[in-house]
Amino acid sequence: MNYLEKIFERMHRALATPVVGEVRDGRIVSVTGGELLGMVEKARAFISACGLRAGDRCALYGTNSIRWIAVDLALMAQGVIVVPLDPRQVASEIASVVRDASPALIFCSDGDLAVNLPSAPETIFFDKIFGVPDAAPLPPLPRGDQEPATIVYTSGTSGEQKGVVITVRNITFMLGCTNERLNVLMGERSEPDRVFQYAPFCFGAARILLLTSLSRNSILVLSTDLTKLSDELKLAQPNYFVNVPLFLERVRRRVEESIAKRGGFAAKAFNGARRAYLGEGAFTDRIYLAMAKTAIFPSIRKSVGPNVKALICGSAPLAIETQKFFMMLGIPVLQVYGLTETTAICTMDDPRQVEPGRVGCAIPGVEMKVGEDGEILVRGANIFAGYWQRPEATAKALAGGWFHTGDQGEADANGNWRITGRLKNLVILNSGHNIAPEPLEEKLASLLPEAQQVMLTGNQRSFLGALITIPGANGTQRERIQAILDTLNADLPHYKQIRGFQVLGEPFTTENGLLTTMGKLKRDAIAARFSDEIEKVYAKRSA
Repeated sequence: MNYLEKIFERMHRALATPVVGEVRDGRIVSVTGGELLGMVEKARAFISACGLRAGDRCALYGTNSIRWIAVDLALMAQGVIVVPLDPRQVASEIASVVRDASPALIFCSDGDLAVNLPSAPETIFFDKIFGVPDAAPLPPLPRGDQEPATIVYTSGTSGEQKGVVITVRNITFMLGCTNERLNVLMGERSEPDRVFQYAPFCFGAARILLLTSLSRNSILVLSTDLTKLSDELKLAQPNYFVNVPLFLERVRRRVEESIAKRGGFAAKAFNGARRAYLGEGAFTDRIYLAMAKTAIFPSIRKSVGPNVKALICGSAPLAIETQKFFMMLGIPVLQVYGLTETTAICTMDDPRQVEPGRVGCAIPGVEMKVGEDGEILVRGANIFAGYWQRPEATAKALAGGWFHTGDQGEADANGNWRITGRLKNLVILNSGHNIAPEPLEEKLASLLPEAQQVMLTGNQRSFLGALITIPGANGTQRERIQAILDTLNADLPHYKQIRGFQVLGEPFTTENGLLTTMGKLKRDAIAARFSDEIEKVYAKRSA
């Protein structure tokens, strides 16, 4: 039984039970399994009437919603290959994906999202799709394991978005793995898991969480307003949800700023507890730890979610200090490592044994090793079929029967992996030294909580520099930054020392094209936009 058949079977078991909800006007509006199936059948009837057939491609464009889920399931049940579009991308990036995937139609959630794309196929809005009469429920069409289920486009950190072809087998295998690990986290229970979702479904990990939730006894609550996440979390009261490091960093910063403003006993106990937890404090700090555990941490946990058993984090490196911060509060952060090409996941932390700074062991059925150049290689049933219309890129990525991730990492004696950097991001000095920028960027960012982003520079230069975004920066901050760099550099070999920097008042965002929608730096775009500032870093040192 493939993943789609299992989802339909579960919906039939939950005909009168809520399975998916979305936050509207301060309350959760949900649908039962039977109601969701009814929506799926309406959409399937419309899809058939449009002339779409198995193997055709159809783009799906919209923010997360129950209707998005119904259309997604309907397309896959009809054998149509779904191409999800990112609603937060700029029009030029969406146009690039549409040109490459050449879908027969675009299904769009509403007119506010519609974009005028040159030579684009017809756009049909959800209102029209669900305006057809009710249809009799049918099982999904038979699907072969190797048939493409979806084409998911990469985030384009290097400027090029590639379509990753994910098969029926890939998703079926992955849902078996995620369900097994969630069973470990949740244990034996009769009530459904409560799951919250705010990341767009167009991303691999978000889609896997969606399909996993639909396949198991759970209630998935969708965020509808990213500006009200805190309020929505209080409504949803999830047991777990998937996060990106950027979100967890913001939560940590908000908590620390709030405690600092309160001052007095709260700040003293909190800071003493943090030093004790990190092993930096004296015995008296452990007294503060006990106080914080009983008087401060419970209220912080409640603000994150009173029922949270774990936060799941992936998509980018998570600072070890942030992971330890949440663990100090009594909220485990389970890291997941993977790429779109690996059906989102290669490794997962075991809830029973989490080691901060590592991302867990390879999931059962997946092999991982380090190649000669330090690159992580992966093979297993999770590996994608290839890049859409890119045979040369596919052959290169899958050379030797292994998927070449482009990431660097190492595993300990227990097979627990640590990701150290990305090969394409290596800064290569003119001395020949190769430096993974991510660890240094994370360290500097942790020492500069007011900084929104840090990006190292130095390719074909004689030393490392840094671009640091701090809105409203002043001369005093420059002096403080230099003092922090002096302390940081003292413990680094000469070629890893950051000897110059520029403070930028403009942060890197998705709107200005310098961040992917999952918060990853678009390094080439940043280097081009701030080329003058980068030159100043090196001109100052040369003068």
